[in-house]
Order: sequence, then structure tokens, then C-alpha cells
Amino acid sequence: MTLLQALILAVVEGLTEYLPISSTGHLIITSWLMGINENPFVKDFTVIVQFGAILSVLVLYWRRFLTGVPFYTKLLIAFLPAAGLGFLLKSKIDLLLGDVRVVALALIVGGLALIGIDRVFAKQEKRLTETDSGHIESLTYVQAALIGMIQCLAFIPGVSRSASTIIGGLSVKLTRRAAAEFSFFLAVPTLTAATGYKLLKIVPTLTADQVPMLLIGNLVAFVVGCLAIKGFVGFLTRRGFFIFGVYRVLVGVAILLALAFGKEMRML
Repeated sequence: MTLLQALILAVVEGLTEYLPISSTGHLIITSWLMGINENPFVKDFTVIVQFGAILSVLVLYWRRFLTGVPFYTKLLIAFLPAAGLGFLLKSKIDLLLGDVRVVALALIVGGLALIGIDRVFAKQEKRLTETDSGHIESLTYVQAALIGMIQCLAFIPGVSRSASTIIGGLSVKLTRRAAAEFSFFLAVPTLTAATGYKLLKIVPTLTADQVPMLLIGNLVAFVVGCLAIKGFVGFLTRRGFFIFGVYRVLVGVAILLALAFGKEMRML
């Protein structure tokens, strides 16, 4: 993997980590397009570069992380299902990370779900907005656990951790904004655990040229992540999920068509 390829992957990570379109899926597709998806370091890079995206949440929402013990308790409860299941299935999850077909199918199914969700939760959103309810502070521990269990769907690459947790938040009657923000906050322990585990695993094998790629990649993911979060929250509050659902379906279908026609794609 070249530095340019690492930068491209970092930009993709920063743009897609908090959007409901699957950062993992887009990283797999991007690495496949560049012909580096079989490189073991690429798979490690796509996990470790998430740390930059984590920092973007901590910087933009640092005040929310000073709100007290109940906030952290809810995050811990929501984090535990993914932590437990991820530990048990880590070897199988790694196998899926290189399967472009799985990503394409998950993008399509998830896209159709997002299109449908806009209609299902439209009345709820209006009611919650009018009554000034549906905030994170009203989230119970049981509801946090439910969101955490739904997050486990994101172990399938292409499903999207952001999409699954936002849908979980909507299902327990959070507003779009509150569901998105709780998804951001939940990313901190979830992605930190995944990044930390992967980093500890590969440190002994890192080469001199790989360390700068990781550092620069995380910096780029941080900057792009900050911009993506700011734009996404406003857009989601005004427009909902429909456009993201359509985008997912189009990308998934395009990938399946490319695979069906047997075209090996190389960009860089």
C-alpha cells in the first residue's frame, strides 16, 4: 500500500464512519478498487484509522462526556453486547472483511431498510419535536441495551454501525438528532476497543514505512470526520434517511454488476 492509497482510505473512513452507509463496507470496496484488498496490512489499517474518527467525536462533543455517571453507564450497557459478541466471533468477522459480495448485499438490504424507516418514523419525529422529548437523557438502561444489541448487526460488513445504532435509537423513541448523537458517543468505546485490540496485535510486525501511514491516516480521518459529523447532523434532522438509502442501493447494485460481469477493477 502506498501513502496515496492510505490517504484515500483515511478520507473514506472520515467521511463514512458516522454516516449510515457503512464505513467498513466502503473501505473494503475502496481497497478492492485499488487492488489492495488482499493485503493484510490494509485490513489492519482500516481498523486502526478509526481512532482518528473517534477523536473527532471527543473534540466536537467534549462537554457531553462531562455530564456524569449515568451517561457513561448507558454507554457501557450499550457497548457490552458488541464487546462480547466481537470477542467470540473475531476470527469469523476477519474472514468477512475481504468479501465484497457480502458488502454489496448488505448495502442493498440496509438501503431498503433506511428508505422504509423514513416513512415509519416520520410521525414519531414530528411528535417528539413538538413535545420537546426523545432526548438522550430520557434513555433508560434497558433501551440502551437494546441499541447495543442492534449494533451487533454491524459485524456484517456493509450493514453500518451508525445505521444500526441510529435505527436502534429511533426504535426506542429518540429523535433523529438524539439517535445520531448517541450513535456517535457509542462509537467511542466500540471503536476504541476494536482499534486498541488490532494495534496491540500488529505492533510487533509494524515496519518503518507503515508507522507514518497510520499516523497520517488517523490525522486525516480526524479532520474529515469532524466535517462529516457537522454536516450529517444538520442534514439528517432536516431531510432524514431517504437519500442515504438510495445511495446504498445504487452502490450495492453497481458492485454486484461489476462482479457479475467479471471485471477486475484497478484504479491506483
